[in-house]
Amino acid sequence: MSRETLLTDAVQYFAENGIGDASLRSIATGIGTSHRMLIYHFGSREGLLAEVVRTVEAQQRDLLATLDNEVPIEELSERFWRQVTEAALIYGPLFFELSAHAMQDLPYTEALKADLINVWLPPLIELCIRAGLPEDQAPAYARLGLAASRGLLFDLLLTGDQAGVDEASALLNKLFYAGSVG
Repeated sequence: MSRETLLTDAVQYFAENGIGDASLRSIATGIGTSHRMLIYHFGSREGLLAEVVRTVEAQQRDLLATLDNEVPIEELSERFWRQVTEAALIYGPLFFELSAHAMQDLPYTEALKADLINVWLPPLIELCIRAGLPEDQAPAYARLGLAASRGLLFDLLLTGDQAGVDEASALLNKLFYAGSVG
């Protein structure tokens, strides 16, 4: 199996089975390969998990890029939020765990660390400008939006309060829209 096929299968496996504390051997069995093949392509269980997070993050950025530009920005934001929260309920614990590993500069997170913030900023800056925020302020709004959204996802995973988190996300969007007209 190719690296890409293994990664696709691993993402699907985790979507269906959750992350938990699955061993590399059980993950390999679940996706129909050997643990040696996973070690060959990803170096370790942690290396595989880091690549799974990178893949899910890339899928979310791709989703953002494909949302209909003809839809009002408020509706677009709501749709994207719903899809991100659905993914967070599956992959969020792994995302936050590996984010902490990246903060500790663990070697298998080097590529992940590069993807956690900087690759999100350009599409979010573009979205902020599209929403009418001043171009010179869009980078700060994009960074704030990313940080606040991740904080809300963290809240959701810890509390399970979907309604409260959705309400806070809607308020964040209103604050951003107010900044675009003010």
